[in-house]
Amino acid sequence: MKLQRMNRRALTLGALAVSGALALTACGSDDTGNTNGGGSSASASNTGAIKCDGAKGQIQASGSSAQKNAIDAWVKAYTAACKDVQINYNPTGSGAGVTAFTQGQTAFAGSDSALKPEDAAAAKKACAGNAAVDLPMVGGPIALGYNVDGVDNLVLDSATIAKIFDGKIKTWDDAAIKKLNPDAKLPSTKIQAFHRSDESGTTDNFTKYLIATAPSDWKYSGGKAWQAKGGQSAQGSSGLAQQVKQTPGAISYFELSYAADGINTVDLKTDAATPVKATVENATKAISTAKVVGTGNDLALELNYKPTAEGAYPLTLVTYEILCEKGNKADTLAATKSFLTYIASEDGQNQLTAAQYAPIPAEIITKVRSTISNLG
Repeated sequence: MKLQRMNRRALTLGALAVSGALALTACGSDDTGNTNGGGSSASASNTGAIKCDGAKGQIQASGSSAQKNAIDAWVKAYTAACKDVQINYNPTGSGAGVTAFTQGQTAFAGSDSALKPEDAAAAKKACAGNAAVDLPMVGGPIALGYNVDGVDNLVLDSATIAKIFDGKIKTWDDAAIKKLNPDAKLPSTKIQAFHRSDESGTTDNFTKYLIATAPSDWKYSGGKAWQAKGGQSAQGSSGLAQQVKQTPGAISYFELSYAADGINTVDLKTDAATPVKATVENATKAISTAKVVGTGNDLALELNYKPTAEGAYPLTLVTYEILCEKGNKADTLAATKSFLTYIASEDGQNQLTAAQYAPIPAEIITKVRSTISNLG
């Protein structure tokens, strides 16, 4: 297991060197509590480059647990420079974060999927009649972690994954799994499939992948809330990872870093010749083909779940910061704008390295910076 973790870290650092890399592997998190520091050392950032612009007060934000450790790293660096600002980020999950934002409770939300039309309509009330915008900050692979005794290199395709999470495949020695893993000693252990109990952008992206690649086996419409019957549930990505670690026969989905503590991950069988491992480098190959589908200053992306390149890992997500384009609350606007300007800056994006994240590609982050500069 130690060697596996070293190899994963080596792949992560290698991916960070790729120009325009886009990946996410958040460090382990308890998915609870507020954030005002933590993560990587502020000394890793050039705090002298942070512009406070007279910002003061508290920023309340919540949402995606996937980005919590990125927020930790950014907050530690930012508040070391801007001592009059306190930033409280609560990793409640994407769905809860969007709800809190649309109800006017927070300055911005973190979400692993862009605003749905109904959420965008609700956000207008919080934005004094103005539109909210999706600003992509980080992205990367969603891993399928599993706990099957004696099986260290499991291969699954999307159809088999869909049947597992829909309760159609019930044991690890099922013929469909055997066909994909002819050399593995698969036990007759019952499959314990875990899904998120809370509304989650990770769930949204996971089910989008199944809808796009296995439509005949995954008949659900998708969304942040889990729709399939059966299975078991847990709160947050860390909750799912903990269940996989402690439950024989378990399988679940979460951001790659939550598998860093000895959890094996599935290699995905795609149309490529070789099954693809869940690494940030392989996710980057798939995410690099994402398209901006938002209008105006909204930068919502359409991910490609069917990449054709060898080594492209298709099960990915992008995490957004969501806030008002205009109509932000006057008492938090200066601090919010200053903080977002920092995290989207070159130095802010470079700060992600220490937290095992990777920067947004230049062509997208340039647009993000332009939108932030015009927030009102």
